[in-house]
Amino acid sequence: MPLAMLFVLLVVRLTGLDAGTPLAVPVVLFPYAAVLSVLALTTMVAVPALRNLWLIIVGVLITAAYVVLLVPRFTPHHQQRIPAQASQLRVATLNAHVGRADAHALLRLVKSERIDVLAVQELPSAGIAALAEADLDKVLPYQELRPENDSSFYSRIPLTHSGPLKADTAWPQTAAQVTVGGRAVRMVAVHTYYPLGDAKRWTQDITALTSVAHDSGPDTVFLGDFNASLDHAPMRELLASGGLADIHAELGHGWARTWPADKSPLPPLVQLNHVLHGPGLAGISVSERTIAGTDHRAVIATLAVLPSKDRAG
Repeated sequence: MPLAMLFVLLVVRLTGLDAGTPLAVPVVLFPYAAVLSVLALTTMVAVPALRNLWLIIVGVLITAAYVVLLVPRFTPHHQQRIPAQASQLRVATLNAHVGRADAHALLRLVKSERIDVLAVQELPSAGIAALAEADLDKVLPYQELRPENDSSFYSRIPLTHSGPLKADTAWPQTAAQVTVGGRAVRMVAVHTYYPLGDAKRWTQDITALTSVAHDSGPDTVFLGDFNASLDHAPMRELLASGGLADIHAELGHGWARTWPADKSPLPPLVQLNHVLHGPGLAGISVSERTIAGTDHRAVIATLAVLPSKDRAG
């Protein structure tokens, strides 16, 4: 019965039962379940043969709960006006699908979007060579390349304090620091394990990043392939513990979809790729782009570096 399935998924979402369990897989479809709850309620009301007062009441309560949980990410967060003089940082992240992403298409994206810092996941040595042949090095000359660790940085701005992140994750994450408007911004290129493969390992990865976020300052950016949506309990804990904002939700882009992409028989369905930032920064814009050769869409975001007096919280 649809209502029963919707209720079970709602309970999982509310209680965080997806953490470390296979329930993490269906939770990624939570927004679609919200749409289904509206359709189910409408059908019960509109079709005389299905009308049942108690079922309608239950349907109303379930639908209301879904709406309450989802509406905040479709509503731009109230925040102070970003000062006109605030320095800006344009970032992008892309899972390169084990280096299969079209190097020239990625170069065109970097140029057209005037990217300052690019984080790339699943970039082996062959992928690095392809990007070098496409002359990405000439546009983003500062690099922290870690093919053995799965994630790398390319930057227009000099990188400092760069290298593998000290965190217990399945694949080592790469961190680096850039200076923008006189402020040091710490960046972490993220690629976690995936819940379909091992939900416990996936949870451990995000928990390890949560510890890093908790100890990081306000000028921090986590960007990459989290293999998680905003409905997953570990992801929500990461955001809360680090005082982080997901730029899509911050700007009211609640239904961004980044996977699967390119030649998949399905259109993009869920958001697994994110740009998260601390309270020292604010989101200005965010968008997604399809790059041939990879099953993930790129995420492009513009961040403002806020003066101390204008920081959130």
